[in-house]
Amino acid sequence: MPEERYVSLSEVKHILDEAGESRELSPDQRLAQDHAQKVARLSLEDARKLQAELQKLGFISEALSVKIVDLMPTHADDVRVLFSKERMVLEKKYIEQILSTVQKYQ
Repeated sequence: MPEERYVSLSEVKHILDEAGESRELSPDQRLAQDHAQKVARLSLEDARKLQAELQKLGFISEALSVKIVDLMPTHADDVRVLFSKERMVLEKKYIEQILSTVQKYQ
């Protein structure tokens, strides 16, 4: 059984681009590839670096780090929305840490 993990749009783009070079993509895969090309803001390397930095902060899960990488929030309210379904109240200092980490990659 294949390994399951969270991937950013940059990684989806990379995976589908590689697959498209060796075979014909299905219509769903072509749609996903097109979406990833339009929406992904970072290169694969930068996306992975940012995700790793966010996870090193200690209070961000893998799933949330991928969401942050995909959305690249610029305001505190954007970060609060991402954490709205979590069982933790995000303190202002944590929001600032997230925003300053993301800002390095913009």
